[in-house]
Amino acid sequence: MTENQPKAGLIPWPPLIYTAAIAISIALGLLYPLPWIGDLLGDILFAAGWVALFGVAALWFTAIRTMIRAKTTLNPNAVPDHLVTTGPFGITRNPMYLANTLLLIGVAFVSGIAWFLPLAFIAAYATQKVAIEGEEKVLAAKFGKKYRDYAKRVRRWI
Repeated sequence: MTENQPKAGLIPWPPLIYTAAIAISIALGLLYPLPWIGDLLGDILFAAGWVALFGVAALWFTAIRTMIRAKTTLNPNAVPDHLVTTGPFGITRNPMYLANTLLLIGVAFVSGIAWFLPLAFIAAYATQKVAIEGEEKVLAAKFGKKYRDYAKRVRRWI
């Protein structure tokens, strides 16, 4: 990459954003609990939360395995060596960020702390603005048409 091309960021924003969202959700849940759906629907949401958490583990495992097999970096701030478009990256361009968002939603359903739901979407939006959009510029600069074709074919989230 030349000097005028975008460079990867210095701060690993996504883990910080999602960690902050978890901490804020717990704090708000303790200080200002919101009402939660009970009875049968609550049991269904509890089960759905566990399914979501299983999905988080599956997304993380398959995304990491796919990146290791492609011999590219797992560091969100590093410039990747290869454009990964297989495995979960064939369905979403950001499977690990999607897994982080799904983690917050799953925890909301399992714990009944409603604050996790809005914070999940706020964290996803913040991640898109401070990390994903910059990462996409780096990928487009490094991989050009190959990345642009991939971006047209595969959605950013789902």
